[in-house]
Amino acid sequence: MTTAAAAAPATGTPFRGRIRGRVLLLLCCMYAISYIDRTNISTALPHITDEFGLSDTDAGFVISAFALPYALLQVFGGTISERFGPRRALFVITVVWGVATLWTGLSTGFWTLFAARLLLGLSEAAAFPSATQAMSRWIPRDRNGFAQGIVHSAARLGNALAPLLVAYCIAISGWRLAFFATAVLSVTWGIVWFVLFRDRPEDARGITKVELAELPPVATRATRPPVPWRALAKQILPVSFVDFGYGWTLWVFLTWIPTFLSDQYDLEISAFAWFTTAVLLAGVVGDTVGGLLSDRIIHRGGDARHARRLVLVIGLGGSLVCLLPLVVVGQSLTVATVSLALSFFFLELCNANLWAIPMDVAPQWSGTASGFMNTGFGVAGVVSPIVFGFLIDRTGWQLPFGISCALLAGAAVVAWVMKPQRITVTDGVLEVGVPAAERDATR
Repeated sequence: MTTAAAAAPATGTPFRGRIRGRVLLLLCCMYAISYIDRTNISTALPHITDEFGLSDTDAGFVISAFALPYALLQVFGGTISERFGPRRALFVITVVWGVATLWTGLSTGFWTLFAARLLLGLSEAAAFPSATQAMSRWIPRDRNGFAQGIVHSAARLGNALAPLLVAYCIAISGWRLAFFATAVLSVTWGIVWFVLFRDRPEDARGITKVELAELPPVATRATRPPVPWRALAKQILPVSFVDFGYGWTLWVFLTWIPTFLSDQYDLEISAFAWFTTAVLLAGVVGDTVGGLLSDRIIHRGGDARHARRLVLVIGLGGSLVCLLPLVVVGQSLTVATVSLALSFFFLELCNANLWAIPMDVAPQWSGTASGFMNTGFGVAGVVSPIVFGFLIDRTGWQLPFGISCALLAGAAVVAWVMKPQRITVTDGVLEVGVPAAERDATR
């Protein structure tokens, strides 16, 4: 630990009474809606496959249709927000994904469903990088982990609510109603965001000099030098691999848990929706705890590299251990539910830290850097549902869960050895090599 690091503040800068609190609340709503939009299909999947006559392998391809453009356009999506600003970017994104969600509800078979999911992945590819760009302008650096933890907790809350909302819609009028309702919700959020948000904090009505002084330097939030691709790749590529291991397992939870509970324990939708919600609620807690934990380590004198890395290893390792009972045949419903919930809690300790690292490492290019990082998650989204569905059809559930454990172990090893460092441009000079929090602590 350096002397400068030891002088780091004991508590983070406040959100209460600040306009950034409103910005964070808006982003929480967007993250929740986005995950309702992308995961409502998982709960509806047993009904959709019955209506359209799809196999588990077909269902895996439908789920992966979202992830293919999502993976390929992550970096491009990040540059969009940096070029046009997160205000306009997120408005257009949410309107387009609202159309995609409406299209899902109007699907008539495999190919129309596949196309709707492609459009949803295309639009949502730029959403989280754009949101990260917004946070890099509005969130003090010592609160990066907390902010990412809160918004991703909201995303997991969307995960947890989706099974109940979809089950309710199915009971009222069939599975299509769930997609019509979330389409309206998505477009409404986009309009509210465009009216209330400002790309430059200086332009926000009612902002105080005190709050402006707490935000990142103007050079970070107001300028965008050319992206140093080589330096950025060197710092972010290992994080992308960790994100792949995390993403593989997350897609398992988001895609297959309702089907697993239905198949293995003969549960009706009213029952497996509640069990799925119980599992996913654990992630709400995990996201917040993970962000708070790493920020607390930094505030007590640690550096960001150590803080993020430590929480990632704990999260990935804990998720692996808790998932192991599902590799064994014949677990009771109670054991399976508790194992899944604990595994998901530990897995979600990682999420805020994965997204905070690009903000720590490349504050001037946080949209591009976070898109680069989240490409790992996108690739996992392409591969995981297809491979998992294929293996379920041919071997049952144990082997797919075992492969997930192996990937978690590999990601934990990479998380422990990687050493992300800050990249900045000052007076036209590229600087690489100072750990993120050590530089912040000297400010």
